[in-house]
Amino acid sequence: MARLSQADLISLNRTFDDRSPQELLLWAREIFGDRVAAMSSMQEAGNVICHMLHKVPVKMPVVFVDTGVLFQETLDTRDRLSREYGLTIHTYKPALTMEEQTEKYGILYLSPEGQKQCCEMRKSEPLDAVKGQYDALIGSLRRADGGRRGVCPILAVDPRLNCLRVNVLANFSDEQMEEYISSNKVILNPLHKQGFSTIGCNRCTTPVLPGEPKRAGRWRHLGPWSVYCGINPTDMDPERAPAVDFSQDLIDRILGRQTDFAI
Repeated sequence: MARLSQADLISLNRTFDDRSPQELLLWAREIFGDRVAAMSSMQEAGNVICHMLHKVPVKMPVVFVDTGVLFQETLDTRDRLSREYGLTIHTYKPALTMEEQTEKYGILYLSPEGQKQCCEMRKSEPLDAVKGQYDALIGSLRRADGGRRGVCPILAVDPRLNCLRVNVLANFSDEQMEEYISSNKVILNPLHKQGFSTIGCNRCTTPVLPGEPKRAGRWRHLGPWSVYCGINPTDMDPERAPAVDFSQDLIDRILGRQTDFAI
């Protein structure tokens, strides 16, 4: 196996900044074949990607983590996307129910340290199940969301899952999002119209007041609003994402050394 580092992707990331999300989805499918999947938490950006997969079309499964304490509206949105867009959505769940977890560890989400542990067990660990199945995961992070995501790259290595994260919406502005959703009548989680700018677990997500930051409703009881769950490596310390192990042939295809595919 050979190593692919974040530094190896600098030039390609610059090139991809001018590409549309649809072009990036086609690139990912061409390079990774059946070893690429999209991720969605059934929020606005993830639903836009699901619609693009349906419309282009680009055939790939969707990975979804059901923490066991999601809003019913989120689960209903998953089912509707699968049904109306014809998507195959694989759902992954934590090893413990919330009741079992609370019995064993107490109410974790009432402290910053406990929140990290809770998110690890209910979000990150279930996603570990896809390690080895996929060489790339399509993400929905956008620079327009600000915070640590204000500089997120389109291509980011994920050592934990030993794959490449492809953030096809990284350079998609708020205006582009609104236009795409409106013109394509994208299926949305109904909670977005009920004051939720971001949507997570029902224990730790609240509506956002006018003038508040987008993420003000996440872990409001803990503060500050810059808290992240850790499921996206680029939200955390850069040291968490130095390099991944791929075959040399795959690295060559990613970097365009031995492929005729171009966008």
